[in-house]
Amino acid sequence: MQPFTILERVAAQLIEDDVNTDQVAPIGAGPRVNPDYAAMLFMRQRVNADGSPNPDFFLNKPQFSKPSILVTGANFGCGSSREAAVWCMQAVGIRCVVARSFADIYRENCLQNGVLPVVFGDGDAEAFEALVVSTNGGAPFRVDLAAQTISGPGGAVFRFDIPPADRTRLLEGLDDIGLTMKHDAEIAAFEARMKIARPWSQRADANAL
Repeated sequence: MQPFTILERVAAQLIEDDVNTDQVAPIGAGPRVNPDYAAMLFMRQRVNADGSPNPDFFLNKPQFSKPSILVTGANFGCGSSREAAVWCMQAVGIRCVVARSFADIYRENCLQNGVLPVVFGDGDAEAFEALVVSTNGGAPFRVDLAAQTISGPGGAVFRFDIPPADRTRLLEGLDDIGLTMKHDAEIAAFEARMKIARPWSQRADANAL
C-alpha cells in the first residue's frame, strides 16, 4: 500500500448526502475480469442515456479531470460493503475524501487501501466546503497527514482529527497484514516457545493432511 504523507492537488466537490457505494461503483458497469475502475466511477451520473458525457457532472469538467481530493456530504459510502467503491476512487487519483461523515465499512475500506477519510467539525466543514466551491478547481489544497491539516488558497488552514492507529497505518502504508508483520519477531518468538511448551500442538509433517 502506498504511504500517505502530503497531497497537494485540486479539490473537487460533490456536496450531496447519502451517496451510496452503488452510485460510486455501479454493479454491471464494467466486465467482471479486469474491470476499468476509472471508467466505472460514478458512471450513471457521468454518462447520459445516449452514452455521451454529462457536462454538468464534476468529473467531466476540465479542472477536475484528475482530482485527488473529493469533498462531499454526510454518510458518504453508505449501502453495500463494496471495496470497488474505493478502488474506483484510486483509479482516477483520489486519495483523500472529505465528508461530513462516512459509513463505517466504507471508511475502513479507505484505510485498508491508502485513502485518507477526513471529517471536520460542523463549523469547519461549512467553511471548508464554501472555500472548495468558490475555488472551483482554480487552486490546489494541501493535505498534510503528519500535521493533520488541510490548507487552501488565501492561507486558510483546517485541522482534522484521526485516531493514532489509523494515522500510523496511512503514514507507513500498512494494511492489516502489514500491521501484523510489524510484530513478526514477536510472532516467531511465540511460536518458538510453543514448540517447547506444547509440542503436541505442532504439526510434525506439513504434508500429512
